[in-house]
Amino acid sequence: MSAAEFADRVSAAARRPASWWQLIKFGLVGGSGYLINLAVFALLSGNLGVHHLVAAVGAFVVAVSSNFFWNRHWTFVAGDGHAGFQAARFFAVSVAALIINLAVLELLVGSTSLGELSAQAIAVAIAMPFNFLGNKLWTFA
Repeated sequence: MSAAEFADRVSAAARRPASWWQLIKFGLVGGSGYLINLAVFALLSGNLGVHHLVAAVGAFVVAVSSNFFWNRHWTFVAGDGHAGFQAARFFAVSVAALIINLAVLELLVGSTSLGELSAQAIAVAIAMPFNFLGNKLWTFA
């Protein structure tokens, strides 16, 4: 997809009220995934002493599984599509968002006085808009 095609799709989607409702649903699913991510991260890094980057990956795996299920069946109502194909795309978008998350997490942990959990909370929030657009325009299109 070219940059112009991408911009056209984003523009068209922004003009439809249903797209805004999807964004709200995505935010609710993402909010639950966010809490799941932070709880698993806290368990792994705080209680079990796992390195923060490894803990972030573990938290990602648990949260992305929950998010795929809810986004597929509730946010985008894409149950008619091939689950394996959608899962592969969802995972690819999520991995790209994870890379953004890890970069921001490492930057915040290494260059600020924020605690690891606070840094993770900010990093996940920064990666969210990319995640929504990738899933709306590619995974469940």
